[in-house]
This record gives sequence, structure tokens and C-alpha cells, in this order.
Amino acid sequence: MTALEPREAGRFMQDLGHALDEQFGRPRAILSISAHSLAATPTLWTASQHRAIYDFGGFDPRLRSLRYDVAGAPELAEEVIHLARQAGLAMQSRPQGGLDHGAWTPLRYVYPDAEVPVLPLAFNPHASPAQQFALGQVLSPLADQGVLIMGSGSITHNLGLVFGAGGPPPAIDAAELPASATFRNWLLERSAARDWPALLDYRAQAPFAAAMHPSDEHFLPWFIAAGAAGLTDAPQRIHASLTFGSLGMDAYAFGPEAERLAALIRDASAL
Repeated sequence: MTALEPREAGRFMQDLGHALDEQFGRPRAILSISAHSLAATPTLWTASQHRAIYDFGGFDPRLRSLRYDVAGAPELAEEVIHLARQAGLAMQSRPQGGLDHGAWTPLRYVYPDAEVPVLPLAFNPHASPAQQFALGQVLSPLADQGVLIMGSGSITHNLGLVFGAGGPPPAIDAAELPASATFRNWLLERSAARDWPALLDYRAQAPFAAAMHPSDEHFLPWFIAAGAAGLTDAPQRIHASLTFGSLGMDAYAFGPEAERLAALIRDASAL
């Protein structure tokens, strides 16, 4: 529903687009890694054109009128396959196109003109955070080639807490559950400390990890994006908000420019 009801997260994504333009200029392409594009082997969708896929049901029908028609990036796919082969990583490509809602929802805010080509990468949701991080490391040369690597998921994602009680869901602005706050704060603190052993073992070490991620596919894109930036720089939380008391909408940036990006977004939000 963020696509129709921006709230804090949508406004942040608009500010993010402006900040990215100011700091880096337009990227050559976007490598999109969404929690809703999954495959047993990492797979690139190499169509020359993409459109919005409505991969959901039971929501406001107006969502199906929203469009995001954007060019694909088949040439970039060849480069990514080459990087994977060099690293001995299995990766496939398929000629299909389409962007799931985890991709087109943020992109409609970040780059509403749809002028930046997009290459979707489906990942294996059964691979560990360490394996996802290693996949990101394979992708790391792309950042120096003008490619924006975008991971899309949710910092906390337990829909049972929202829809599973049998009654009406909590108010969208409900007070945050203690377990959600504890998990989000743990991630913020461990990120600031660059505590990679704890982060990569979050399932065992983070408080309320299973409660906040009964399955962790919505968190795994975080590790791919982090791996692309490497171990040197601390992940920077550049946005924090919440819906329904437990769905964290936090966003992180990675790499040597992340801190400056966070400052630009803070300045934009203050206007």
C-alpha cells in the first residue's frame, strides 16, 4: 500500500531519488534485488523492457492501475554473468521481463520518470546471509561502473502480527511492539559497530529474530547489498519508520559514500 499511501517511507524514497541525483548523478542502470523475485539459482531477468507485475491479491484495486514501464538492461546482464563465472558462482539468465511490487513500488518514488534501465536479479531464499553477502561481493565491481544496487524487502516482516489475530489489523500508526523495537535497534547498533560476525549470524544472535522474520527472504536483500559494498564501511541507516506496530520500513545505505548520503537525506527532510 506504500504505492498509494506514501507516509514516511514514500516521502523518504522521493528524497532518496533527489539525493542520489545530487551525489552521484543518474546511474547507468539499476540492479534490483527484491524479496519477491526468488529462484533456486540466482537468475537475471534480461528482457529489453519491463512492466509492473501485480503479484498480490486482496488489496486496493487501484494498485493494479499503477504502471512502471522501464527499459531492461540485457547488456548489463552479460557483465554480471561474466563476474559470476570469474568467481565460480552459478548464475542463470532468462529472457523474461517484469518487476514485482518490491521493485516497482520504490522505483516509482525514487525514479518516477522511469528513465533508468533495470535488471532484476532473483536470489535463492534458502541461502544463508553469509552466502547472500558473498553474492553481493561478486557484484561489487558494478558500483564503480555506474550501477546502483538496490535491495528491497523489509527490516521486520511478520504478517501474522498484522493479519493473523483473526480480528482487524492494528492501526497503521499503532505503537511499536517491543520485540520490533529491540530487533531494529540491535541491527542499528551492530551495523554501526561493523559487527559482521553477529550480523551474518543474526538468526541466532539477534533478539526476536524469528519473531520478526518467521522466514527471512524479506531481510536477505540487505545482505546482498551489504556484500556489494564490502566489510570496510559501516552500514548507515538512512531512514526509520514503522507501520502497523511491527513492519519496519527502515532503509540502509552501504559503502564509502553512505554517510554523506545519509546527511543529504536528513537535510532534504528538514526542508
